[in-house]
Amino acid sequence: MPIYEFYCERCNTLFNFFSRTVNTQKIPACPRCGNPQLSRRASLFAVTGRAEENTMDDLPMDASKMEKAMEMMAREAEHINEDDPRQAAKLMRKLTDMTGVGLGPGMEEALLRMERGEDPETIEAEMGDRMEDEEPFILPGKKGGGRSGKNQPPRKDDTLYDL
Repeated sequence: MPIYEFYCERCNTLFNFFSRTVNTQKIPACPRCGNPQLSRRASLFAVTGRAEENTMDDLPMDASKMEKAMEMMAREAEHINEDDPRQAAKLMRKLTDMTGVGLGPGMEEALLRMERGEDPETIEAEMGDRMEDEEPFILPGKKGGGRSGKNQPPRKDDTLYDL
């Protein structure tokens, strides 16, 4: 029973569809945005062996810098007033400054709004869809933040949909 892979250009996302029969003609609509113009992609059959876990060594930044930043965040997070979004925003700015990690445009806008004292739940309600479509953080050495950009690899939806 085959699994077909389809790509949605609007979402820049790959989806897997399960078919109970071989069906090379049917093209499903995008489960995320409803786009009827998905394109069929060749997919891998299987990969054997155990996947290695990601470690700090895999990151494109200095691991000791990241460890120091995480320790600082843990210490300072204990003293944050959870009712003050400015304090959380200040802590996030410190983290990005210490690590060199950039913010995607949606995350940057959300952080600016928190720095002005806006309620994080309101920000999430208003920006949730936009932020879901973007990379929130940009690692050193990488550019851009939107997943829909031509230079961004497609996102992989791990759900198995019926064809």
